[in-house]
Amino acid sequence: MWQLLPIALACLTPTVNAHGGVLSYLINGKSYTGWSPYNTPTGQSTIQRPWATYDPITTATSANIACNDDGTSGAGQLTAAGVPAGSKITAYWNSVWPHNTGPMLTYLAKCPGSTCTGVSAKTLQWFKIDQAGLVSGTVATGTWAAGQMINNNNSWTSTIPASVPSGNYLIRFETIALHSLPAQFYPECAQIEITGGGSRAPLASELVTFPGGYGSSDPGITVDLYGNTAKTMTSYPIPGPPLYGSGGSFLQGNPVPTSAPPTGTGAPPPPPPPPPPPPAGTVPQYGQCGGIGYSGPTGCISPYRCVKSNDYYSQCLA
Repeated sequence: MWQLLPIALACLTPTVNAHGGVLSYLINGKSYTGWSPYNTPTGQSTIQRPWATYDPITTATSANIACNDDGTSGAGQLTAAGVPAGSKITAYWNSVWPHNTGPMLTYLAKCPGSTCTGVSAKTLQWFKIDQAGLVSGTVATGTWAAGQMINNNNSWTSTIPASVPSGNYLIRFETIALHSLPAQFYPECAQIEITGGGSRAPLASELVTFPGGYGSSDPGITVDLYGNTAKTMTSYPIPGPPLYGSGGSFLQGNPVPTSAPPTGTGAPPPPPPPPPPPPAGTVPQYGQCGGIGYSGPTGCISPYRCVKSNDYYSQCLA
């Protein structure tokens, strides 16, 4: 009977091995251990919000999609204090992350009052500070941000924008695995205190709630990596609101753009108008066009140009 126990346990754990989540953080050079989902909550004290299993969320409107939990903070909830605006935060997923097709996204949500502890993640408004989707190639066979995360020691680094106002926030790292339909969502959250921030509050158009930030029919969620269309698609619409500070929506593809037209235009903005041509000249060949004390016209007729002879005389020459 005891010989059968390892086999039985192996049958119970494939989900654990196949999925996962964020297990630790590096914030402004300091390491923070995350939540241990398969350990007892008793005694756990971490900056990360509690989450239960390595299993993915497979519904875009799930009640748990904010932070992969019911929205509440833990009994031993901590906050990473004194995180300067403009500093980097790295999230580490379990090794080796198995899903290399999909986007990477990072959100912030400002908490009311002096702490995020006790504040439900479902009541907050989130804005996106980082995103990457299809990096190169086609949707079917190209390189994705999730693959870059895997290649970078199963980690993703985002920078807190220097313009974000100071205060207490939840930071939400997420990857969306597109290898299956429905898509698989893997979000986790941690509590941070941002200091030395700016004054650029997110616009109303940049804010979403979770659930609510994604729809089940969003094209970035329903994309089929194995269909014929994906073989020639070289752009991917990243789900969620416009990127904070962008003033519009983003469409990631090959090559990766730095900006995109506002939602609904379907075309890039027109190029700026060319500079106006120089004014036509009036001074004929050999005519005076400059010099000390000269107050007449200075523009030579084409194709001549004004050439200085001395401080007191310039004339139009070929």
